[in-house]
Amino acid sequence: MNKTIEAIYANGVLRPVEPITGVAENGRVMVTITGPARARPLDGWVGGLSDEDAKEMLRVIEAEFEQVNLDEWK
Repeated sequence: MNKTIEAIYANGVLRPVEPITGVAENGRVMVTITGPARARPLDGWVGGLSDEDAKEMLRVIEAEFEQVNLDEWK
């Protein structure tokens, strides 16, 4: 039998959110853990551009730098 259940891990024990049918009390089961994706605090800021967006950003930056008058910075 293959079954996916939701469980809560607390104090070193996995506790099913709902009762599990088809498993005998104290019966052995194999468990595959799939947890939530790890939080990435900089996601969307670092490495979040597609190649197309990165090329467009580079094009805009290069165009803006061409407009800078270096004599204005002296």
